[in-house]
Amino acid sequence: MKEPQTLSSLFKLIGISTILIGFVSCNQGKEEKENNSSLKNFKGEISLDVRDSKSDWSAYTPKSAPEGAPNVLFILYDDTGLGAWSPYGGAINMPTMEKLAANGLTYSQWHTTALCSPTRSTIQTGRNHHLNGMASITETADGFPGANGRMGPEVTPFSKILQDNGYSTFWIGKNHNVPEQDVASGGSKKQWPLQMGWDRFYGFIGGETNQWYPDLIEDNHFVEQEYGPEDGYHLSKDLADHALEILRDQQATNPSKPWYMWYNPGANHAPHHAPEEYIEKYKGKFDGGYDEYREWVTKRMIEKGILPEGTVNTPMNPMREDMAQPIDNVRPWDTLNDDEKKLFAKMAEVYAGFSEYTDAQVGRVIAYLEESGQLENTIVMYAADNGASGEGSPNGSVNENKFFNNFPDELSENMKYIDVLGGPETYEHYPTGWASAFSAPFKMFKRYSQYAGGTNDPLVISWPKGIKAKGEIRHQYHHSVDIVPTLLELIGLEMPEVYNGVKQVPLSGVSMAYTFDAKPNDPTQKKVQYYSMLGSRGIWKEGWKAAAVHAPLSGDGNFDQDDWELYHVAEDRSESKDLAKENPEKLQELVDAWFVEADKNNVLPLDDRSAAEILTIERPSQEPARDRYIYYPFAAPVPEGNAVNIRGRSYKILANVEITKEASGVLFAHGSRFGGHSLFIKDSKLYYVYNFLGISPEQVFESSIKLKPGKYTLGVEFIRESAGDKGESFGTTKLYIDEQLVAEGPMRTQPAKFTLSGDGLCVGYDSGDGVSEFYPSPSRFSGGKIGFVGVTVEGTPYIDLEAEAKRIMMSH
Repeated sequence: MKEPQTLSSLFKLIGISTILIGFVSCNQGKEEKENNSSLKNFKGEISLDVRDSKSDWSAYTPKSAPEGAPNVLFILYDDTGLGAWSPYGGAINMPTMEKLAANGLTYSQWHTTALCSPTRSTIQTGRNHHLNGMASITETADGFPGANGRMGPEVTPFSKILQDNGYSTFWIGKNHNVPEQDVASGGSKKQWPLQMGWDRFYGFIGGETNQWYPDLIEDNHFVEQEYGPEDGYHLSKDLADHALEILRDQQATNPSKPWYMWYNPGANHAPHHAPEEYIEKYKGKFDGGYDEYREWVTKRMIEKGILPEGTVNTPMNPMREDMAQPIDNVRPWDTLNDDEKKLFAKMAEVYAGFSEYTDAQVGRVIAYLEESGQLENTIVMYAADNGASGEGSPNGSVNENKFFNNFPDELSENMKYIDVLGGPETYEHYPTGWASAFSAPFKMFKRYSQYAGGTNDPLVISWPKGIKAKGEIRHQYHHSVDIVPTLLELIGLEMPEVYNGVKQVPLSGVSMAYTFDAKPNDPTQKKVQYYSMLGSRGIWKEGWKAAAVHAPLSGDGNFDQDDWELYHVAEDRSESKDLAKENPEKLQELVDAWFVEADKNNVLPLDDRSAAEILTIERPSQEPARDRYIYYPFAAPVPEGNAVNIRGRSYKILANVEITKEASGVLFAHGSRFGGHSLFIKDSKLYYVYNFLGISPEQVFESSIKLKPGKYTLGVEFIRESAGDKGESFGTTKLYIDEQLVAEGPMRTQPAKFTLSGDGLCVGYDSGDGVSEFYPSPSRFSGGKIGFVGVTVEGTPYIDLEAEAKRIMMSH
């Protein structure tokens, strides 16, 4: 190659070459830019030097909400029938709700799915609960499309749409829409609130929690309550405190953004817990009994215009004798003895106090909105998610966990707690008679989706800026699936047909916004709504209702043999007159319509298996099934759905411990005083306590020798030998210090879960409400070091696990 004659010739050659290379690169960049989705909407200019480039913020600026968009506060109670609260004529005073009703609208025919998780899913997505995979509560997920317990990408939550369009989104209180196996600190967070479109979350994930010692989660992690009931703690107060904190934080930094807060108190779900001064407000008010209350409140509801003239009460035990479950029967008040009347009346007082106390806490939030000038443009919806709860059985309970273990209450045992009902010593639930009374004038209550007693719930809507009517009633028939369409219309947004590349299931509901300017009895714009829950089913269509006679959780099956009833609810609000024989054509039309809706909404197969059978189904988890579990000290509690399952099995628990001085505290604990077990050290002795459903006395095993400084493997072994008639297990328990047997005796274990959702497995402490009266919670272990705790449910000899435990300890 001929060399350049001068250096400038070389630079020129290099310069030309460089420019050519740069030109090619720019062309390549242009082609890549066209294929780069992140640059498609960029309207600026990009050059080599930023000084020669032009920025464009439009592609990166978050969307703003529509001009003048309102705030939304949705308050959703649990387990409350139409006949409970004062705005509807009930005996439970709800001053905050009354104030909102006087400044807005009260709905008399708003319906839900008859159970909490399904209803809450409809309010999240605007789709029917089976389309959300929520046929029932998450704990009953069974792997079918309509019952998998997971909301898929095709039913994007309303909260994500708001979040994408300039809203702050906050969730306070109960969730119960996360799959049970994901309720764990290390579990998938895909279905947790922050991943479902919520900026902040403070509350509890499961179906229920102790109001004095709740299972708390803040955002994506478990937290402990900051103080105890002895210092004035109650969950209702705590939730209001955090709601106010979150709203004030938002106003301090982003006051121009509208917000949506979903406020879900633990009330009125069991356990019924309330401060004594609120319980005292209702002393003697329910002494007349639930039969009398039902008649009294129906008259009051007619007087207030909630029910039309001529509405009659339906029977308290309406199911045919061969169809009804004993657990759901109501014992007539006049058949009760004096102790039962005294106990049952007090249980209603606790429930009423719980409800009013929570309303007072909600009132603090409303007062703040009023003081800060936000209430005028805030849509406040105040509602309940299903009818009053019948889980308390005909006799009520001081420990509602017994229901989930298919174990009956005993009057003499319950009477011991009458003076402390509603306090931390109880996990109370009233009897089915009050469920029927508070769901007056309708048949049945929660879980019964075919009757209005399970589905017809309170709803008050107040929006000073947007609703002209004040203190009026609306009788249009609507459902919880109608909430999302209503809010979308009021805010000025639409649910997209495709979201993040996934085609969306169309909304199931219709907007209720037209009712704001309607007359009380104008026709509804809703046409049809199916119902299905735990084997019960029904359908409403254009003023008519068909109801299948089938008890939920009955285990009867034979759905093709169900009898169907027919009601003209446009004229017979309480569903008191069955017209099936008089109008078989109309009945067949509705039954056919139910099957059409069932096919559209993934309703089949129907499932009426018992609670114990459904709740104990082993469900898939990201963790493979195993027989041995290792837990480490002071980690977050492991919820029951993720913890080792010892139900109906032999098991062993081993703790590797080094004691450096006089040691004490909990080594292992799972559950609470209402059902659980604990291995702990007290006064230098090793103890194991199994608390069988809170029934005293506790089953206690105490070591015959004391522990001195040193390294130990401390453990307990339960050998299952037989089963009782209620599914409980009987066997022998042995307590060990190393290889030495230090206590032995008979023991029984409960057949199902320790709790529905909370008081998880802990190592090194006992969270929330302690398992045993032998120690106060949390009783953190001190005076040494816990290496780990191993639990096995396999049938190998004790010595094998002990040897493995010692080997693992030595390797750490």
